[in-house]
Order: sequence, then structure tokens, then C-alpha cells
Amino acid sequence: MKSKSFTKSWGAEYVAAGVVRFRLWATGQDKVTLRLSGEDRAMNPSGDGWFELVVTGVSPGAEYHYILADGTAVPDPASRAQKADVDGPSLVIDPARYRWRNTQWRGRPWEESVVYEMHIGTFTPEGTFQAAIDKLPYLVETGITMIEVMPVAQFGGSRGWGYDGVLLYAPHSVYGAPEDFKAFIDAAHGHGLSVVLDIVLNHFGPQGNYLPLLAPDFFHKERKTPWGAGIAYDVAAARRYIVEAPLYWLEEFHLDGLRFDAIDQIEDSSAKHVLIEIAERIRAGITDRPIHLTTEDSRNVIFLHPRGEDGSVPLFTGEWNDDFHNAVHVFATGETHAYYQDFAREPEKLVARVLAEGFAYQGEVSAQTGRPRGVKSTGQPPAAFVDFIQNHDQVGNRAQGERLIALAGADRTRVLLAALLFSPHIPLLFMGEEYGETNPFLFFTDFHGSLARAVREGRAREFAGHAGHEGESVPDPNAQTTFEMSKLDWKKRDSGAGKSWLALTKELLALRQKKVVPLLSTARGDAGHVVQTAPGFLAVTWTYPKGRLSIALNIGKTPQPLPNQPGETIFAWPKAANDLPQNAIIVRVAPGDAK
Repeated sequence: MKSKSFTKSWGAEYVAAGVVRFRLWATGQDKVTLRLSGEDRAMNPSGDGWFELVVTGVSPGAEYHYILADGTAVPDPASRAQKADVDGPSLVIDPARYRWRNTQWRGRPWEESVVYEMHIGTFTPEGTFQAAIDKLPYLVETGITMIEVMPVAQFGGSRGWGYDGVLLYAPHSVYGAPEDFKAFIDAAHGHGLSVVLDIVLNHFGPQGNYLPLLAPDFFHKERKTPWGAGIAYDVAAARRYIVEAPLYWLEEFHLDGLRFDAIDQIEDSSAKHVLIEIAERIRAGITDRPIHLTTEDSRNVIFLHPRGEDGSVPLFTGEWNDDFHNAVHVFATGETHAYYQDFAREPEKLVARVLAEGFAYQGEVSAQTGRPRGVKSTGQPPAAFVDFIQNHDQVGNRAQGERLIALAGADRTRVLLAALLFSPHIPLLFMGEEYGETNPFLFFTDFHGSLARAVREGRAREFAGHAGHEGESVPDPNAQTTFEMSKLDWKKRDSGAGKSWLALTKELLALRQKKVVPLLSTARGDAGHVVQTAPGFLAVTWTYPKGRLSIALNIGKTPQPLPNQPGETIFAWPKAANDLPQNAIIVRVAPGDAK
């Protein structure tokens, strides 16, 4: 792997030994002063709203602020690191100081991916990058191949999910310094694990965002997202900030990919959409290892995920498939409130369709919105879909943060976990799921004053009147206890139930790598077929050049006869059965024509 530092257009960048160029776009200011290590220096206007200054004799770790005409001190919007919180001083960072150990890392093929979604702050008791390093051997032993780290860009307060980042180039200081995040990624590579990062390019959080003060033109004058002002992607300086951030994280931190959050809220009227520009620049600029780019998008679109004739990926690799989760959730729990109403009618048919074709909604009218949603997805290869039966969003956006095992029971969840891990789609596990964690994952923040009150009251209103949540008191997002309750309980992993569940996960993942993954390198679209469905029951078969994969499962009360699906039985639960009783699954693989 090539080891190099990424030079940003914004912010403080070393241009020679001890020489730092400071650069800020501030169209809303007539003058800007750099306060570096307690000394003030006037910055030079350089046109189009830019201010610049080159300073010699700057040591790594030097503290700095930008001082506005009215005396307001603000952090660098492109800070590489903060001394502490989002309002405090930024730090000058020499990115070349970290010495990478695993420079021979060349990544892993996407088809091998078993994704493990991790929140650094709640993954370990310490909640740091360094503490997470100690758990890497355990993840490898379990069968995980890729860690997806929830957003780490510096956000307001010490606790949060990370989706309210405001300094998009700085790792959250509570988790550790930039060198600590590099060490985590470096260590993961040493264990054969890929690491991808979840990034948010659609809005900025409510605390510590000084861009409206510095450069109002950074934001669209009319467009809003559900979380704040929309970004003006068609404004050159703002676009540069947004486009360079993904490249920075990939190159500077040797990441293996990125997940782009809620891209349906990235609206861009430019001739070339900003997401396409980002993907094209990544593909052109990083060629020494596979880079995996996934998107989250409620629209069910495929135009960002094309494949070349040889199966190559010119833009984005895969899509987070919320349809799979939503259909499975209704199938397992019977809940039909809010967006689950789209999956209320014959959910087993929708689960089967998602497994066979990709999306459940491919242009049909949504019951929730009354509008058509999605496009035809049958032609997409199975690896274009990232499936999950739970994740941070779907667990944490429940009032009480319950995991699926608490809602559907262990037996039913076991069957659905097996279906997830044997499906030809790319599976994602939410941290702790591998050993049957029952601790909730709640929505937590660390805001104060009127912002804390607004978040607390807004959260309570969100669930008022929701079916299944009547009369519930919603945990205060700002309470320390809400955060502490969301941490993994590693003692449960070592309990009898935890050991049994973990053994099952290991067995399923070992079989996946041995029996399913070999089918996927040449797998294309239009290969899935729904064999049969009945209440609580479904059977699906995929036919690929290298073999045929079949899954049949039943979570209904009525036993179902085994469907006619040829091949070797590679997994069955219960182990021996002539039919499929309640909470049962059978998986078969038959050889194909290709060698």
C-alpha cells in the first residue's frame, strides 16, 4: 500500500519542515486573524473569499484558532484534530509522523465481506480506538472480515452516534488522536480485517458548526434536510470541502472503503452530481487496493451502482438494503407502525422478493407515503446489496433501543440470523449481535441548555402515539445513564447463552466462507427465484455459474413440507427434520457448470 499524506484545500497543512499553510474560506468576514500558540497574525485575503497565511517554525501539536473581526474565536472547519471539544482550539498535525506497520496490506475482495458495524464509544468500556484494538483477534476468530466504524468526525459533546459531526476531517477527540485511529486501522490490517468508515456529507450538526458565520454561501439558501440546512454542492469552495473529505479519510488513514449516509438528502443541481464526482475521483486516485463504497438511500435506486461487463465497479459498490431489514422485522415481530406499514401485507413474500431480487419496492406505491418507490433491481448482482436484521439505526431509533432478540425471541432470531449469513447478499452484523447481546442501543447525545431540552422533547414527541410505544417514557438522550446502558456487556459473551450463540455465529460464518462465497465472484443478476411462500414460510433459490444456493425457512406455527431444492444440505436447524417445523431453516448448495 502506498503511504502518503493527503493535502487538503482547506485548513492547516505542512508544506515543508516546520512550515504550515493556513487556509480558510470565509465569505462572511472582511478580515480573519490566526491565533497560533497564543500569538495573533493577520491572514491575507487571496480572492474569492479565501484567507491564507504561511507560518514557519510551527511544531506538531501547536494550538490555533481563527479570530473574527468581532473577536469571536472559532476552530478550523477543516481541523485535523481538536485539543478537546468542537469549540476549543484546533491542533496542527503532521500526518507523516505515524509509521505504518502493515504496508503490504492489499485489501480483501468485496464478495468475502462480513461487515461488523461498530460504535467506538460503546464497543468497549473505555470507548477508545486503542481499547478497540484489543478486540480485533476476537472478531477474526468469529469470522468477521470487515469493520464498519460509525462516524468519527468531531461532533458536539463527548457522547453521540456521530451523525452530527461538524469538523469533518478531525477524529472525535474523546475516541483518541488521529494517530490512534491510524493505529486501530493498521492493527486491523495486520489481522486481515478491512476497515470502512461511515461518513456524513448531507448536513452539519447543531453544536460547533461555525460555517454559517464564516461562509453563509456554504449552505443552500432554500433547501433543508431533516437535520439542518442543505449544503450548496454547486458552490466551488463548499464542493471542494465535501469532495476532498472522503479522499482524505481513505488516503490519510488507509481505510478500505466508506459508507455514505442518507445520500437521498444530498441534492445537487450541478452538471455532474457530487457523489459521482467523489466516486470517480476515488476510483482514479486509489488503485493499489480494492476500495468499497456503499450508500444508504431510501429511494431504492441503482444508478450509482453500475457494473462493468467484467463485474468491475466504476462508482459505488453496494447499497444498504433497508427493505430487507424492514420486511424481516415485520415478518418476525408483526409490528406495522410508521414505515413498517409498507411491509405489513404478506411480509414473507416481501422477504422472499428481497432475497431473490434485491429490493421489495421496485416502483410500487408506498402505503406510508402514497408515492411510488424504487426501481427494478433484479439485474443487480447479489453483492450490490448489504443486508442486516438489525443495525444502529433500526435498533437505536426505537424508543427503548431493543434488539431483535428481545422482540422476536432467540429461536426466531436464530433462524433469521442464519438466513442473513447464508444469503448471497453481503451480510452486516451490529456489534454484539454475534453473541446475542441484549443490552439496548439507545439514542444518546451530550448537549446542554436549550439544545438539550429541544432534543429531549423532540425525542419524546417522536414516539408519542406510536403503536407499541404508548405510555412509554423515552430515555433522556442527554443522560449519562442512557449512554452507559448502550455499551456492550462483554460478560454476556462469556455466559452460557452467549457462548452458545457465538458458537452458532462462528459455524454459520465458517460455512458461508466455505460454501457461499465461492459462488459470488462470478455471480450476476437475474439469478434469484422465489420457489414458494406461505404464512411464516419462504423458499428461495439462486442459480449462479459456480453453483446453486437454496434457503427454506419457517417461523410460522404450521409445519411446512421441505420444498424441492436440490443440493447438499450444508446447514439445518433443527439438525434432522423431514419437514420444517416452527423456527426452522435448511440451506443447500448444488454444484454448477463452471469450474
